[in-house]
Amino acid sequence: MRISARADYAVRAALQLAASRDDAPLKAEAIADAQDIPHKFLESILNDMRRGGLVLSQRGGNGGYRLAKPAESISIADVIRTVDGPLVSVRGVRPPELSYTGPAESLLPLWIALRSNVREILEGVSLADVASGQLPADVCALTNAPSAWVNP
Repeated sequence: MRISARADYAVRAALQLAASRDDAPLKAEAIADAQDIPHKFLESILNDMRRGGLVLSQRGGNGGYRLAKPAESISIADVIRTVDGPLVSVRGVRPPELSYTGPAESLLPLWIALRSNVREILEGVSLADVASGQLPADVCALTNAPSAWVNP
């Protein structure tokens, strides 16, 4: 599975908004600077997130962006889907729409299992979890295996 730069930046921007202590909107420039995200790229991402109902924007001198819902109710999956579409696809096609024959026939249940696990993790972690540094125990457990940190 590959996380695009767009999805990574979107999650980081959403986390910056989640970590904001007051209710004042954050300017895109401030988010971009804090997370080292190209400003123009971030503007496009924030617009997608606004259209997707994850952030609200406010114009004017005191304008900027804020989360549209509490950070506890926005999952990492919500953010990724908003800016990148489905969490798992094969050649741009969602797994249930695929079909294989012969020795490749059992690929479909493999892709479905992969999608199920990705969903379980990303839907089970909220912006508040990550912003607070308190990941769910089942997610932390996955990182305890030494092989989790090694690139094969």
